[in-house]
Amino acid sequence: MPLTKFESMLKTNSVYFFDLVEFEEIILHYLDTGKHSLAKKAVKLGLEQHPTSVDLKLLEVEILIFDNKLELAAKLVKKIEAIDPNNDEVYIQKATILSKGGAHKEAIENLKIALTHTNDKVDVWSLMGMEYLYLDDFENARLNFAKCIDVDFEDYSALYNVVYCFDMEKDHEQAIKYLNAYINKNPYCEVAWHQLGRQYFILNMFKEALTSFDYAVLIDESFIGGYLEKAKTLEQLERYDEAIENYLITLELDDPTAFAYVRIGECYDKLDALDTAIGYYKKAVHEDPLLDKGWVLLTQSYYIQEDYQKALYYINKALKIDEDNALYWRKYAEINVRLDFFEEAVNAFQKCIMLKDEDIEVFIALADVLSFIGEYNDALSILFTSQKIYKNFAEIEYRLAGLFFVLNKENHGIAHLKNGLAIDFEYHSIIKELYPAVFEHPRVQKLLAAFKKAME
Repeated sequence: MPLTKFESMLKTNSVYFFDLVEFEEIILHYLDTGKHSLAKKAVKLGLEQHPTSVDLKLLEVEILIFDNKLELAAKLVKKIEAIDPNNDEVYIQKATILSKGGAHKEAIENLKIALTHTNDKVDVWSLMGMEYLYLDDFENARLNFAKCIDVDFEDYSALYNVVYCFDMEKDHEQAIKYLNAYINKNPYCEVAWHQLGRQYFILNMFKEALTSFDYAVLIDESFIGGYLEKAKTLEQLERYDEAIENYLITLELDDPTAFAYVRIGECYDKLDALDTAIGYYKKAVHEDPLLDKGWVLLTQSYYIQEDYQKALYYINKALKIDEDNALYWRKYAEINVRLDFFEEAVNAFQKCIMLKDEDIEVFIALADVLSFIGEYNDALSILFTSQKIYKNFAEIEYRLAGLFFVLNKENHGIAHLKNGLAIDFEYHSIIKELYPAVFEHPRVQKLLAAFKKAME
């Protein structure tokens, strides 16, 4: 074996002769196995024994490119081109160097020249497809990858790339046509059925997607991706029991994943089996403690069950993972309100606003908590801030009315009350809920009665 002989030579410092083909085999083996230092030694010795070999020089270029010595590689390619201008590998390596330098259009021109000098066009088409991808020219990329498939129907890498191009062009209908035509010629290709199902799923054609995924897993019973997509589709069809069965199959086929546990939990949640759902969420976070979604689902589950202490424990876990997530801070605030931890709730709502969560619900909730703990001026300030974003909102006007009455500024209160009544009369009940003493105030009652009469 040339490889054994070569390695024996390195160990003993002897010099053995190898023919050109043997050197090429040795070098390619080392390149394929990532042993680049040995590949360099083989190239060096090979060129000492065969100094005029173009093929060995091209392999030297490949190693220089790998080492990012692009200028040296370019100079060597230029010399090789002068010796052998009809060698397709010269233009492929030139294209690789240009591509590494970001000159993708020039790389494509060299690959076009390579096509005129080679009988094995598939590799060149594939390289051209990648260059067009770098340029975001998805149509030309797709056409080149499609040529690869025309030659080799089992070139699944090219098939994935064709579908990726359709995805990037958002042309899912054409992707479906292409995949159906492919399946007509190669009906037992689970990859094609899987990709077809994905396209149907994107277009919300869930029944067609399910049929496609069914075929994918029939062809390959160990196709985890097929079962996952099938389960997700069954969820969309609200067939949660069957979705759970398919997620469980993925757990049998491979190591458990937090993703599958979460999805199973969510299915049980939809089936109103919250305790079972919680069990799977706990398995998910055990599998991946950095999966903040798992901690949030546990938070929400315990919140629904009104176990606010546990909900608080789990939302803290999520916040440790992503402390800049405004939605997590909002949930943290809501839980603290339930636990009567008002100072923590205020801080959390303020954190939401700082993180640009400017939903009206955040402003309103913060104002209500501040009002409840007697921080009326701070509550007013928050409401006025919200008014800059939300103009003519009854939720704000009624609260401003209540606060001004509490602060003995009745005329301001009446003005805001009138605004609120004009926007949404029915919502005036919020004053009774938040400020019962204000609601009973004679001026408020008189104004309510007048508005009600005017509406009759």
